Amino acid sequence: MAEATLTELRRNVIEETDLSVWEIPQALSDVTDGFLTELYAREIQIDSGVALVALGGYGRSELSPSSDLDLMLVHNDRDDIDSLADRIWYPLWDEGFKLGHSVRSVDQTLRLAATDLETATSLLNARLVTGDFSLVQDLLARNEMQWADQTSDRLDELARNVARRHRLAGEVAFLLEPDLKEGRGGLRDVHAIDWAARAGVQVTVHDRELLDAAYRVLLEARVELHRISGKRGDVLLLEEQDSVAAALGDPDADLLMGRIAAAARRIAYLSDETWRRIDSKSHDPTLENIEVAGLRVIDNEIVIVGDPSSDPLLVLHAAVQASKSGLPLARESLGRLAQRQPDLPDPWPQGARELFVELLRGGPRAIPVIESLDYFEVWSRLLPEWTPNRARPQRNVYHRFTVDRHLLETVAEAARLAHRVPRSDLLLVAALLHDIGKGYPGDHTEVGMRLVGPIASRCGFSERDSLVLTRLVEHHLLLPDVATRRDLDDAQTLRAVAEKVQTVDFLELLAALTEADSIATGPTAWGDWKAHLVQTLTESTADFISSDGTTNRKRRSFVDEHIEGLMAEGETVVEGSGDTVTIVAPDRAGVFSKAAGALALRGLDVLQADAYSSDAGMAVSQFRVAEPDTPVDWNRVTDDVHECLRGHLAIDARIAERARVYRRRTALAAKPAATRVTFDIESATDATIIEVHTEDHIGVLYHLTRTLAEMGLDIRSAKIQTISNEVVDTFYVTGSNGPILEDLHRREISAALRHALMLVE
Repeated sequence: MAEATLTELRRNVIEETDLSVWEIPQALSDVTDGFLTELYAREIQIDSGVALVALGGYGRSELSPSSDLDLMLVHNDRDDIDSLADRIWYPLWDEGFKLGHSVRSVDQTLRLAATDLETATSLLNARLVTGDFSLVQDLLARNEMQWADQTSDRLDELARNVARRHRLAGEVAFLLEPDLKEGRGGLRDVHAIDWAARAGVQVTVHDRELLDAAYRVLLEARVELHRISGKRGDVLLLEEQDSVAAALGDPDADLLMGRIAAAARRIAYLSDETWRRIDSKSHDPTLENIEVAGLRVIDNEIVIVGDPSSDPLLVLHAAVQASKSGLPLARESLGRLAQRQPDLPDPWPQGARELFVELLRGGPRAIPVIESLDYFEVWSRLLPEWTPNRARPQRNVYHRFTVDRHLLETVAEAARLAHRVPRSDLLLVAALLHDIGKGYPGDHTEVGMRLVGPIASRCGFSERDSLVLTRLVEHHLLLPDVATRRDLDDAQTLRAVAEKVQTVDFLELLAALTEADSIATGPTAWGDWKAHLVQTLTESTADFISSDGTTNRKRRSFVDEHIEGLMAEGETVVEGSGDTVTIVAPDRAGVFSKAAGALALRGLDVLQADAYSSDAGMAVSQFRVAEPDTPVDWNRVTDDVHECLRGHLAIDARIAERARVYRRRTALAAKPAATRVTFDIESATDATIIEVHTEDHIGVLYHLTRTLAEMGLDIRSAKIQTISNEVVDTFYVTGSNGPILEDLHRREISAALRHALMLVE
């Protein structure tokens, strides 16, 4: 009977139902030890002067199902060591294991560890697998002494490494798709604290217990992530969170991510404090006191020496000073606030609102201050409505952060824009509260509107200001939704927005909130094109309001003198440059859809499209496309459009083939987007707006526009918005008699569009 492979042994462990998740890493390490011990005994058969050493996660006996194997063959200056090593490495490579491997003498290893941080730290977690025990014992003892002798330099380098890793990987507690290992508050931070402790940094028993409990939460999630995905990687993607939650016994993914966030917050706080404490020892203590009664600066920390129970504003004074100075609030002071800080009365005492706004005005510097207060559950004493939003995931990839962190990031962006508006205090508070309703059942905007009025009144804002804040929450999605889904040249669009915003001052506040909210949401929520659209809408609406809506505003046509000249020639012309393709052709049904099909074949994503027909029987279609990763070969694009217009390309077949061969963007949402078709006859001038929400596939725009042409509809303009795996296509269309007014006609159009989308899937 053939001996079991390591792959088979590991699979048996992974599939073992009697093992808890916490036991799997040790069990995987044990079977790997056994396999390598037998392999070593069979292939090397040397008892002294050679040893096989486990490093990294394997050295800690924490192998996850898809972990790499980090091994070193250490020796005492043997000439044949390379050939001996091959006898260990090749069987592992043959099984497909990703192997971190090295072959070194004891002296070589120590020399490298003296200058290379990764080698030094890997040895701190090293252990003997098999071979010469005394050789490994000597190596590890000498490395330990070397590590202690280089304490200052090593800790400085380790601190820089931690900071760099945090910048690259982001935060585990607040990212919707966290890196469980490398992120701030992740597993690697606990390892770094352990390494610092080996250099003499004190970690209390209580803190160790806290770290161990939090570490277990993250490690169990990592084990299940590996087991479910079947691949290496430590980023917990949205589509995997439900499965990991179920495997760990959490009722839903939100609860899992809440547990992960709580654990990561604890690790991050203790990690920050550890490195701050180390850094403070290398600097002279700050001698200047803060000119606020009850506060002092001691060892580069803000220390509360007053009594929070007798001075309810002390917490806000401390937070403002911490934000201004960049110094942290001392842990003991935060604990004191947690024990003795009273809830602020309703209404707040005089001066509280001004301090609150001043804290928000700190922008990015205020974020760690507020989060430290929240970690000790002091922030909710000021704002009880915050608690349901703490560590709350947002189940889409449109957002990068949890609700609480998104709100703080929005405040930080709003602080940057505060100079643009006459009432920066209202902007900052609206930024903090615009999504406060997400922690509660129901539509988050409607809930937020109910919450923000009482909050504003409690803070001491006037009834008029409270109403402004409520309206900002009510309309915080207005500008981006209209800008990306409506025709900005249509006077009816401007009229509808103007009726909602009412004044230019409010519009300016809303525009700044929109930008702050979008930037804080994530990279897919804001870019040059969207910024341009929102700015255009804002400026046009401001003009509309300033003129009291009485001006006879004409539609700004994209048809300039150049295009008019092309139309006069009466020939088919296709021009592409920059991010725009323009098609001039005799006015026939299907020109728009065929052009859209040609762009789809070239993998170009359409952002906006406009159409125009002249009385002379010529039509113009103009498409603006998203900038692709590689420069557009416009010659090939225009050739394809010409061929499509001639009917020489099998568009349906070629789009279907492209969809089979190339994967569309990775769908990260937990659930596919549901198809919805809506009609709006109120928000357009002499046209009907058709809005189609559906899952994004190659050729969606082509199939929709072809269907509209087949239904005898003319497309005046189109807006295309893609969010994650969902696309929202908005069409301004007219029938033979103008807008589509009959319910039966609209139902038939809807049925035709839905049928077309079924063919795309």
